[in-house]
Amino acid sequence: MERRLSELRSYLRGWAGYFCLAMELKLFDRLDQWIRRRIRMCYWKRWRHARTRSRELVRLGVPRRQAIRHAKSRKSYWHMAKTIASGVGFTNALLVELGLLSLKHLWNELAPLRRTA
Repeated sequence: MERRLSELRSYLRGWAGYFCLAMELKLFDRLDQWIRRRIRMCYWKRWRHARTRSRELVRLGVPRRQAIRHAKSRKSYWHMAKTIASGVGFTNALLVELGLLSLKHLWNELAPLRRTA
């Protein structure tokens, strides 16, 4: 996951540098949400077994009962990435701590370049 996040960081920096002239902050916000959900899905896929999923969710701060209920779910990875348990466990702050860049933050950093002459 560290390699994946580092490659994603470099890709996002280049992408934001190219498209920062766009004035649509909503687009960057929606892409941020999609990327965070995709990262959560990758972690959920990585924890293949219900026991591992419940243990990791509890370690991330999800209540034990809720973690077990979500870990035993048969729903798809993409669906489970949007559940309350993954949102409580994988907060946006934790994802930033893991090294995920925010497109919205990059958009704000590059704001001086959008000034018109």
